[in-house]
Amino acid sequence: QVQLVESGGGLVQPGGSLRLSCAASKTIFSINAMGWYRQPPGKQRELVASSGGSTNYADSVKGRFTISRDNAKNTVYLQMNTLKPEDTAVYYCYARTVSPTGAYFTSWGQGTQVTVSS
Repeated sequence: QVQLVESGGGLVQPGGSLRLSCAASKTIFSINAMGWYRQPPGKQRELVASSGGSTNYADSVKGRFTISRDNAKNTVYLQMNTLKPEDTAVYYCYARTVSPTGAYFTSWGQGTQVTVSS
């Protein structure tokens, strides 16, 4: 499928900013959507933002996070501003692809830790 490599996580104080990047390997499969999930400690994975036919954000990050894509590079970014402690999580990017046979698959990045703490 598609190999995804994430970068940009780290430790930041409340109110600070981080920018996550996720680059997909070249593939014969068509990428029709990319986005970000996160998994806070002890909680289930949740969708943060997606970019496909439309752009969507979780209510908790609207107005603070911005997703963008560089389709030529098969790369998706997540600009995170005004970070809060509750944003602390492992962030995973994903790419949704369609095979030549028309089957859809989801590939995942390795995850990057974002910690918001004073």
